[in-house]
Amino acid sequence: MSGWEGSTQGVAYSEFNHHLTGILVLIIGLSELHQALATPCWAWTRFFLPGALLTSAFYLFIWSDHDAWPIGSLSFEETFFGGDSEIFQHKSYALLSLMVGVLELLRRLGAIGHVVWVTPLPLFAVIGGLMLFGHSHGLHPSAARIALDHTTMGTMSVTAGSCKLLSNWFHASTHKGSSRWELLWALLILLIGVELLLYSE
Repeated sequence: MSGWEGSTQGVAYSEFNHHLTGILVLIIGLSELHQALATPCWAWTRFFLPGALLTSAFYLFIWSDHDAWPIGSLSFEETFFGGDSEIFQHKSYALLSLMVGVLELLRRLGAIGHVVWVTPLPLFAVIGGLMLFGHSHGLHPSAARIALDHTTMGTMSVTAGSCKLLSNWFHASTHKGSSRWELLWALLILLIGVELLLYSE
């Protein structure tokens, strides 16, 4: 994998994945900004967030790594249990995104309504952000800059998830809106999306 990291094809592949993810994160951020500002919009737009999460899950699960299962030379066992932390984290993001995307879809369809089901989304942001602190692209010539980018995104993601958790807590305890925390959450998600769009190696 070291020959791929930093190569022209490897850089183009990684940058495309980050940019595509950036578009999906921006969709999530805009969806959450709409909710935070309570702006009127078509009812079907509430499916943007779960749609973006599920699209991200599907894409990452298949194309996150060029040499990983199911498109690469590595088997399923080697992909998930072969000890490559970068591949494992990408697939973990895919599975977490799938899980949260399904839950958010069910929430918006009215199939689940208990307050506990609002928690997985911000927890995903916190857990995903913490994972970014240890995310490495291996023997990459721009490893230091990539690590800085991931640390910045990780910090914003943990902060965003914490803001959303606070928003949910205040809303549950006071039964009032908590737009300040909701707005911070949405703006931070948008910033992460912009950073992903500008990501370069």
